Amino acid sequence: MTEPRLASGVLVSSLIRRIQSLGGNAAVLYRGDGVAGGIVLALAEKGVTRRLIERAHDLDGRPSWRSIGPQIIEKETDIAEYLTRRRRNDPDLWVVELDIVDGERFADEMIRMG
Repeated sequence: MTEPRLASGVLVSSLIRRIQSLGGNAAVLYRGDGVAGGIVLALAEKGVTRRLIERAHDLDGRPSWRSIGPQIIEKETDIAEYLTRRRRNDPDLWVVELDIVDGERFADEMIRMG
C-alpha cells in the first residue's frame, strides 16, 4: 500500500514560505500540476544557480533528491536550455529556484514533510 503524500503545490508553497521567512529568496519558475507534478529545485547562492536537484524515490520507495542537468554549469543558459527540454517532455513539472545558503538542507526538510 502506498503512503499518502502531500500534493506538490502544498510542498512547494511550504518550502517557499520557509525560505522567505529565513531571509532567502524563492520563486516558482514553472508551475506544474498541483497534485502530482514532479519537483525540480534550482539551488542558487547570491543569484547564481549552482545545481539542479529533482524529487525522486529510492529503491525502497522513500522520497529523496537526485542531481540532474548539467554537472558543470558554465553559463545560465545551460540551465535554461535543460529546463526547457524537461518541461517540453513533462509539462506537469514544477521548477522552483531557492536562493539561500545551504539550499539542500531546506530541500531535505521538504522531503521529510511529504
